[in-house]
Amino acid sequence: MKKVEKRTIPVLEMGCAACANYVEVREEIDRKSYKRLLRNTIGAWILAIPLAVFGMIFMYLPYANQIMMILALAIMLLFGRSFYINGIRHALRGNANMDTLVALSTSIAFFFSLFNTFYPQFWTSRGLEPHVYYEASGIIIAFVLLGKLLEERARHSTSSAIKGLMRLQPKTAQKVIDGREEEVFISTLKTGDLISVRPGEKIPVDGTLLKGASSIDESMLSGEAIPVEKTTGDKVFAGTINQKGSFTMQATGVGHSTVLAQIIRMVQDAQGSKAPVQRIADKISRLFVPAVVVIAVVTFLVWLIAGGTSFFSYGLLAAVSVLVIACPCALGLATPTALMVGIGKAAEQHILIKDAYALENLCKIDTIVLDKTGTLTEGVPLVIDSYWLSESKICYLDILYTAELKSEHPQASAIINWMEDSGASVFEPKRFESITGQGVCMEVGDKTYWVGNKKMSDSFCTVIPDKVAKYIAYWEEAGYSIVYYGEESVLLAVLAIADRIRKTSLIAVDNLKKQGIEVHLLTGDTPRSAEIVASVLGIENYKAGVSPNDKDEYIKELQHSGKKVAMVGDGINDSQALARADVSIAMGKGIDIAMDVAMVTLITPDLSLFSKAIRISKQTVRLIRQNLFWAFIFNLIGIPLAAGVLYPINGLLLNPMIAGAAMAFSSVAVVTNSLRLKLLK
Repeated sequence: MKKVEKRTIPVLEMGCAACANYVEVREEIDRKSYKRLLRNTIGAWILAIPLAVFGMIFMYLPYANQIMMILALAIMLLFGRSFYINGIRHALRGNANMDTLVALSTSIAFFFSLFNTFYPQFWTSRGLEPHVYYEASGIIIAFVLLGKLLEERARHSTSSAIKGLMRLQPKTAQKVIDGREEEVFISTLKTGDLISVRPGEKIPVDGTLLKGASSIDESMLSGEAIPVEKTTGDKVFAGTINQKGSFTMQATGVGHSTVLAQIIRMVQDAQGSKAPVQRIADKISRLFVPAVVVIAVVTFLVWLIAGGTSFFSYGLLAAVSVLVIACPCALGLATPTALMVGIGKAAEQHILIKDAYALENLCKIDTIVLDKTGTLTEGVPLVIDSYWLSESKICYLDILYTAELKSEHPQASAIINWMEDSGASVFEPKRFESITGQGVCMEVGDKTYWVGNKKMSDSFCTVIPDKVAKYIAYWEEAGYSIVYYGEESVLLAVLAIADRIRKTSLIAVDNLKKQGIEVHLLTGDTPRSAEIVASVLGIENYKAGVSPNDKDEYIKELQHSGKKVAMVGDGINDSQALARADVSIAMGKGIDIAMDVAMVTLITPDLSLFSKAIRISKQTVRLIRQNLFWAFIFNLIGIPLAAGVLYPINGLLLNPMIAGAAMAFSSVAVVTNSLRLKLLK
């Protein structure tokens, strides 16, 4: 097996626009590499299956050896040549890994079989049967290719996640030159340039609002669904979305100096700094490969020294048996088969695990950091409560419903959904006006009705009764947003809007605590909102008003204190922290970029699935250790037997054919043990 490498892309040098092209090229190279490996794996198995059938059942048919030779040679040269290329490269550098052992064992088995095919009399003249082991060569390559294919899948997350972040920034902007607008590429913009932004457009660069006002969807930075009202002098950021109203801004950060570019760079740095997946078998093979070669050579020499040239054939058989029985089939299968079953079992529980690193490290987590919006809460503004001052509430519902349907504010959708079953109808008012930063008002008959925030209420000099003020104070204390509805100076109703906590969040947090995991809450929302959610869920460690960089730093501090940290999030603002965490988890209904960066995706928005993921990880890692234990125990027992340690005692000499069968048995045992995971609860 080989490492899963994390690639870092030089955003600082290239900037967002040029980097996007680089990522596309890099992604295309990775895609071709994966397709090539997939093609090799499928091709190897297509030939390995008939090769195995001939080797085990039809080995005595006419020309069976020649047919197996052709099949094995095709597998080695067409689909497994990378093992030999890499094995030679490592050997020239004085290193050894699994590729070295695959190349060595399959080559020995093939050339020994080739010799026996064309010169069988060498053995028959000495009273020995000339067996062939072509199937060992082909099947070993097919199995190890399958393991590599499983790990190669983990390489696709990095570039696709970065590419998704790149898409947040538009390619062009409306630059204001001498009072007129001109469309230019954002790569040409400089600090101090004036830029016009229309409703619905993404903001191209960081800047300061000079003229006009609007509400901006900054969920990519804060994670909060409710847009932020912006007026003259306020800062706006690249990649955020202008909801309504046109405005002119002055660029203060362009290229790699924007907040978005910094997020991209930090995501890459975090991914690049993460320890790569390092297979246990790969580590041990550095010593195992040279040891097997030395044992085989020593075996041959001992036989020659002990019995002279008359024992040459026995020494050669023993040396080949050592190399065949030590082939890495069981060793190579030990991890990928358990991982494949574990990942499949997790998928049955609505948990998608992207790579082996995540599955192996989930069970080591002792600290979890949770985002609030969309993770612990539903991430959608809802009307939580309302208070009506007018006794004839019904007659005012049509007006409120019509006003909210015409409004572009995200809170309007919460009110519309709340009124769906109220029986309210829509009509055309005499006049409708949207007032940026306040709300909407419209003329019906000879009266003006309005819906908005406290500023809108104050502009109509509305008197708020003491009883209503108590409700408002209570809602504000609970962290709710307040919407006022009135007829000129008369207040008709007040509504409380908030993001509701998921029903499963309390159970999930409680389960995590029972598993001994320390729970932390990070949110870009207000301190009061964070305090309420933390209090309801029993979370002692929480921090509010944090930026993507703050989340990243928070996780760094936890890691520096020796914690193994998991991060759960669902938004673009979480991507940087997700990449930094030891294990990253995305909620299934979150943003694609969060799911691309994350190692684990919970398909349903139920945080309690994370506890199940940890249990599956523990079961899988236990099986991997069992598989490796038995694979090495097999070699510890099999290699001395193959070398002939029992020959002086009882005349037992392990034939290479028996060694090949024993190798196959060890592989079957490993696969069978891995399949037990399916039966575990």
